[in-house]
Amino acid sequence: MHTKPTSLSSLRATDFLFEGQTAFYRGKVRDVYTIRNQFLVMVASDRISAFDVVLPKGIPFKGQVLNQTATYFLDATRDIVPNWLLGTPDPNVAVGRMCTPFKVEMVIRGYLAGHAAREYAAGKRSICGVDLPEGLKENDKLPTPIITPTTKASEGHDEDISREEIMRQGIVSENDYLQLEAYTRALFQRGTEMAAERGLILVDTKYEFGKTAEGEILLIDEIHTPDSSRYFYADGYAERQARGETQKQLSKEFVRQWLISQGFQGKEGQAIPTMGEDFIQEISARYIELYEHITGKTFEPQQYNETEVRVFANVSRFLSQLS
Repeated sequence: MHTKPTSLSSLRATDFLFEGQTAFYRGKVRDVYTIRNQFLVMVASDRISAFDVVLPKGIPFKGQVLNQTATYFLDATRDIVPNWLLGTPDPNVAVGRMCTPFKVEMVIRGYLAGHAAREYAAGKRSICGVDLPEGLKENDKLPTPIITPTTKASEGHDEDISREEIMRQGIVSENDYLQLEAYTRALFQRGTEMAAERGLILVDTKYEFGKTAEGEILLIDEIHTPDSSRYFYADGYAERQARGETQKQLSKEFVRQWLISQGFQGKEGQAIPTMGEDFIQEISARYIELYEHITGKTFEPQQYNETEVRVFANVSRFLSQLS
């Protein structure tokens, strides 16, 4: 099935002015337009970030993959938690309800991987106030999934924080935080089951939530995408783990590992390495592979000629139908 990228064109940024537009914000990956202070238009660009730094070159079709993957999972989890999404008028665009985001990201981990594995290897046995047992190896399954929240930084690095500190500082009220934890565990369970059906292991992921003016908690942003999640292939996982081999995975982690090998972890004074065309194509292919693998659908890449004209027309048409 795996569709191969055929172009090194990419959508790096947009600069629209929609009817009723009241604000604009450019995130690490998405360009976010506020409409009538009621709705958000999120354009998923092809920018890629790692270690909270936006890398210089875009990845072909990455934005389309992220948007369509997130839509697939938001639609599949509406029975668990209400979410912000109203529609996807364009392959690169999601439109939804505006709400006030909670200033924490709910990170949940089923395995010792990525940031948690690096912290563990450095000798830490408690992450975000959650104790971890001795004797774990990188990529081992944890006794039970753990929630390791981070503060949500508008710029720079997100920081680990414990649930106790979140409540002590009043970042989220106790009642709301307990609801966020319950939603996080239920969503991770559903994501784990859906991944297993496709021969994948959902290793870890993050969720973001917001609250409407009416006080309803909504799941927002993206879920279970290669930018927000880590997946291993289930086939051969146990054998690779027993032999101490690197796990075969579908996620952005291989980009982080490449950057680390080039001496870059987003720290002050470190120069961002240049990604060659072959590596950019490889990243694009891996994003497409994850979309096809996790959804079972064939990826249909959009052409890059007149991308902005297409996006603007599709979004404008959709917005005209919202009351």
